[in-house]
Amino acid sequence: MPGLFILIPILLLWVISGLKIIQEYEAGVIFRLGRFGGVKRAGLNWIVPMLDRLVKVDLRTVTRDVPAQDVITRDNVSLKVSAVLYFRVIDAEKAVIQVENYLYATSQLAQTTLRSTLGKLELDELLAQREKINRELQIVLDQHTEPWGIKVTAVEVKQLDLPADMQSAMARQAGAERERRAKVIAAEGEFQAAEKLGMAADVIDAHPAALQLRYLQTLVEIAGDKSSTTIFPVPIDLLRHFMGNQDTGSHPAGPRPAPHATTQLDPRFAPTVPSMPVAK
Repeated sequence: MPGLFILIPILLLWVISGLKIIQEYEAGVIFRLGRFGGVKRAGLNWIVPMLDRLVKVDLRTVTRDVPAQDVITRDNVSLKVSAVLYFRVIDAEKAVIQVENYLYATSQLAQTTLRSTLGKLELDELLAQREKINRELQIVLDQHTEPWGIKVTAVEVKQLDLPADMQSAMARQAGAERERRAKVIAAEGEFQAAEKLGMAADVIDAHPAALQLRYLQTLVEIAGDKSSTTIFPVPIDLLRHFMGNQDTGSHPAGPRPAPHATTQLDPRFAPTVPSMPVAK
């Protein structure tokens, strides 16, 4: 009987020591005598003490910063590129068995993939096609980490550090491009203005009265400004129409012709013409 009182507490402690609690975001990989024994899910689980070993694996998305890497692009531009990596474990068995430390292995793989992938591109492509590069990095990393039970969900290029001389050259290039666009826009505006003026000239040429109306409108606009005195010449062409109407109205039968005057000169005041000698 005394031995039974000793055995029961020992047995109870042995059973309690086998109880393991696994969180909702974890998975437990069981090794029994060194061999894979299964995967335990969230909740209260019991393993055989001294025979089983439980390895917990976090199933949440892991965020890892990829340190700045020295990259030489295809057009021989040296720069530093850093990125951020998002991945998670989708197969706990492979993440424990197929790789020693999946966190370290994935981080190192991201660094080497970043250098090799960006080294195939030119600087302009690297700056302009950021989304395409992120997608390509994600595909390459996902293919390499699939045997480890790792799913790479996203890769984002975070920062590009260019040399100082390259930054100044790019600033000059951007300034020249903006100046070119400004000149093109100004030239297009001048062309459109000249085109509209040509159309207006065609209309005035077809309708001469339009020029007179425009002239009168200009006079009205100038007369509205009372702060100064402006002398504006009036062309006689504008008054010719009114003068013709006035002459026609005073003589219904038409303009009266001027009478022809006849003047007789006195012989005393007649001019004398000197005679010229005739050569014989």
